[in-house]
Amino acid sequence: MANEQELLVQNREGVLYLTLNRPDKLNALSDGIIGGLLDTLRRAATDDTVGAVVLTGAGRGFCAGGDIGRMRERNEKAQPSDGDNHSMSLDQRIAGLRRSEEVSLLLHELPKVTIAAVNGPAAGAGFSICLACDIRIASDHARLGTAFARVGFSGDFGGSYFLTKIAGTAKARELYFTADMLTADEALKEGIVNRVVPAASFAEEVHTFARRIASGPRVAYSYMKANLNAALYSDARSMLEREALGQSLTGLTEDHKEAVKAFLEKREPKFQGR
Repeated sequence: MANEQELLVQNREGVLYLTLNRPDKLNALSDGIIGGLLDTLRRAATDDTVGAVVLTGAGRGFCAGGDIGRMRERNEKAQPSDGDNHSMSLDQRIAGLRRSEEVSLLLHELPKVTIAAVNGPAAGAGFSICLACDIRIASDHARLGTAFARVGFSGDFGGSYFLTKIAGTAKARELYFTADMLTADEALKEGIVNRVVPAASFAEEVHTFARRIASGPRVAYSYMKANLNAALYSDARSMLEREALGQSLTGLTEDHKEAVKAFLEKREPKFQGR
């Protein structure tokens, strides 16, 4: 069972807020955070009360990535003393990390719009998780970077995939090899974040945006997201087939009928997610 105190979960007006809650560690990842994210995101996939998901951090940081203290403990355990057979094998390490990395896949494939509200530093795996979301809104206090090279790691949680797709291979390689941190404005210039918001109004502006998404045509959004994900690796002919299917199916929804009616009546539509 995940430590609920390390992941705060709240549904506000159809927006599911997932707040990493280890502010004294800049919200470095833990078993409690990972377990909580896996459980909550899987439930959110089929929860009709959830129209959008916002991932953010408590305190002054978004997520510092791995916990350096835990890395030291793990490294010490990997050097067994005489008669100690309890060190973790390479296969066990790989399997454990892959289970944790499902967080990124869930954020990427969840049939809801996922928003990273980057309130402060996002580094290492924290940066990767941020990149896995559909939309990234950064506070002007945020700093973002891979950071892996600084601790002798190659990278995890899908960062190399997402950053290459978002910023291009040249910028992704630069940021991985140098481990340079970007300011929010620099990340915006590179297309890594979608918008930068003043820290003073950050929470309000994030909620306004997320509420707008949550109030929209949720069925159509799920098909849009699936199409956009498929477009990352597909060809034009295949995408035309996918779009024809999705467009035809969403054309049968109550939301589509309501939107057409509202347009003709010159009013805002009231979507019901069906």
